[in-house]
Amino acid sequence: MQVPSQLTLPKSFGVAAQDEHRSNRNPILLVHGLMDTSHKMRKIANHLRGMGWQVFDINLTANNGDTRLEVLAQQVADLIERIFEPHQSIDLLGFSMGGLVTRYYIQRLGGIDRVQRFVSISAPHHGTIAAHFSMRPGCIQMRPDHQFITDLNSDVNRLNCLNFTSLWTPFDLIILPPSSSQLGIGTEISIPVVAHPLMVFDRRVLTAISDALSQPVKSPI
Repeated sequence: MQVPSQLTLPKSFGVAAQDEHRSNRNPILLVHGLMDTSHKMRKIANHLRGMGWQVFDINLTANNGDTRLEVLAQQVADLIERIFEPHQSIDLLGFSMGGLVTRYYIQRLGGIDRVQRFVSISAPHHGTIAAHFSMRPGCIQMRPDHQFITDLNSDVNRLNCLNFTSLWTPFDLIILPPSSSQLGIGTEISIPVVAHPLMVFDRRVLTAISDALSQPVKSPI
């Protein structure tokens, strides 16, 4: 069978019959940020696979801001439809720009019906002043006053129906102000990592991720 070029298949793993906790885990899709590839998420992927998760990732194209965020979100939606069964529940993790891309998939492309846990890492949920330094379409959408941000935040309470965790650092110099990574809902965890790119490598962040993905899912209302 031919494997899609943008998909990284998980390493094989066994689930002990007596380990009910592991058997109830969802597969997780990792979504990288601006100017990154799936390689940036490798440490997170290896950490989760080592703990028994089935992990997938994606290479968004283009990754440099030339592609609008809703188009990148459609790439996520298309991959999910291609590799998972229609009724398979999944978990999502988005880093930086990937946090907005995954939010758009959840809130606008039907992901709310299948995503049970969503973790964002240093995502510009309220935009970032740094986006004013670029005229690329995807970067412009990440400005604090852009309609893309305003629209997503207009019904942000929809995320309350799933397990949402936002991880951020007060020392972020890419997400400005750093508090933009806070949404005021779900679980928000501040981890004093010294730089934005290091968030995907820091051991404290890795622990917070696995903790968030281990939480029992919310019961349907």
